Amino acid sequence: MRSSHPRSAAVAALVATALATGLLAGTADAAEGAVSADPIRIHDIQGTTRTSPLNGKPVADVQGIVTGVRTYGSRGFWIQDPDADDDPATSEGIFVFTGSVPTVAVGDAVKVSGTVGEYVPGGVNSGNQSVTQIAKPTVTVVSSGNALPAAVAVNEYSVPAAYAPTGDPAAANSINGLTLEPSRYALDYYESLEGMNVKIGTSRVVGATDPYSEMWVTVKGWENTAKRGGTLYGSYESQNTGRLQIQQLAPVAQQPFPVANVGDKLTGTTEGPLDFNQFGGYTLVARTLGTVKAGTLAPEKTKPQAANELAVATYNVENLDPTDPQTKFDNLAKAVVENLASPDILALEEIQDDNGAKNDGTVSAEQTLTKFTAAIAAAGGPAYQWRSVTPENNKDGGEPGGNIRQVFLFNPARVSFTERAPGDAVTATGVTTENGKAALTHSPGRIDPANAAWADSRKPLAGEFVFKGKTVFVIANHFSSKGGDEGLTSVHQPPVRSSEAKRLLQAQAVNGFVKQLLAADKNASVLAVGDINDFEFSGTAQALEDGGALYSAIKSLPKAERYSYVYQGNAQVLDQILVSPGVKNYAYDSVHINAEFSAQNSDHDPQVLRFRP
Repeated sequence: MRSSHPRSAAVAALVATALATGLLAGTADAAEGAVSADPIRIHDIQGTTRTSPLNGKPVADVQGIVTGVRTYGSRGFWIQDPDADDDPATSEGIFVFTGSVPTVAVGDAVKVSGTVGEYVPGGVNSGNQSVTQIAKPTVTVVSSGNALPAAVAVNEYSVPAAYAPTGDPAAANSINGLTLEPSRYALDYYESLEGMNVKIGTSRVVGATDPYSEMWVTVKGWENTAKRGGTLYGSYESQNTGRLQIQQLAPVAQQPFPVANVGDKLTGTTEGPLDFNQFGGYTLVARTLGTVKAGTLAPEKTKPQAANELAVATYNVENLDPTDPQTKFDNLAKAVVENLASPDILALEEIQDDNGAKNDGTVSAEQTLTKFTAAIAAAGGPAYQWRSVTPENNKDGGEPGGNIRQVFLFNPARVSFTERAPGDAVTATGVTTENGKAALTHSPGRIDPANAAWADSRKPLAGEFVFKGKTVFVIANHFSSKGGDEGLTSVHQPPVRSSEAKRLLQAQAVNGFVKQLLAADKNASVLAVGDINDFEFSGTAQALEDGGALYSAIKSLPKAERYSYVYQGNAQVLDQILVSPGVKNYAYDSVHINAEFSAQNSDHDPQVLRFRP
């Protein structure tokens, strides 16, 4: 419990007068002589809402103890008032932005004069919350070597179960103007600690160490635990309030950041200021970092298909092109052979052209695919053949010049590809009948490429295959990304998910095409596979499933196993295989080989479905 800092009504009135006149110093002068007033304190600056009541105002001689110094990135330091008020909604810590390497040290008692501001990481259009700070500071060190204010324990008892209040509809659902309720909402709780010295105890890692030297943990060990130790994101209402991003104050060059995988433990005490950043929101910037205790998590291997089973898989190989090191090709190939058991049909997403992101008009991916299929064969896999449709230059999104596309690999010893007047980038495949059965007019071919739903996005690739005399239609998809969506910690609650509108149109287009196939043959075996870039409970998935044309087969798994991607500590579904009613008695596997690990060949986990056509 914070200690009390009482203030008389008379003193409060004097401070209010000082605020109104811009004289935000340690004293205020009355007409008849000097009258002592409380100095402006950090909790006065922070206030009881997300934005400071003193935003844009000068302040003088704000006192605090330095609790952390950041010498790289957004340079500055945090200070905290050790004499807290009795309002749990007001933070006692604040960031002082210097812009250059600070000259203070942890434990210094300082007085800071400057201008109060609200800095929005990522910019005002990002939807991110702002960080209250003092900028353009003049800093006076009063003493050094002081004890730090006791760290606030962030744990399963202190973090509320509810995530955020609903924003004010009159202000575009903004929560900026709402009074913080830290005992009721997790986002309010974290905001009430903004800039303060906080600590966590031993916590489960739910987001592996990334290339930027950060990891995610949960302080709620029991919260929506995935089968392999992550934290499952199973609905828009379940935001997993115990998640917290961990960084460190010291540059990695001075103190290497620990490598951790999902399910590991960050043991001991991790302590430091609570920050808010562009890529994850509330972040404990560790002054003291705990020790990683490794778990036993290992990459999964799926069950090989039986002789009479067809195995269809999808794998986003993350911008694969010939300029990537041979080790990436070899590791991806090894995964296809050993972890995916050499599926009969493999739909690949993010195959780039022959010189990758070099933007020179190259669109062919022959070298990329030759190199990858050779690596698979060298790893002991089949001699895969491939089919695709070459895109128009820079018309399908992704890295400029990369020209990503979907590609079918298939094992000709197990399955045949039915060639039907292969389409090009702008020619739509259609549905016809042949001997009373559904057939494609172009195989391989693109689905409705002129549809505005596919502008600057990957067009679906449709192919017709035959396995043991039975026709199987596979549609390889890579829907538009979530770029532009606001994060879960957005100032708008609920967050704006603007990218969903385009994926909804894309899902409707694919669903309509599947319905054409089913109209020609209600028992047709159709699989829509790929990186859908949306959850199995999303409106996108519902549109794909509309009318019973398809069903997201990952929902056949127990909930604790439904994920293919880990983002900000949330294990979630992005990659899916959807099946028509004619695909029965299947076995589904989300093969976890990447998303949970610090060392990744891709950021996605592949998906495999086995069935008997």
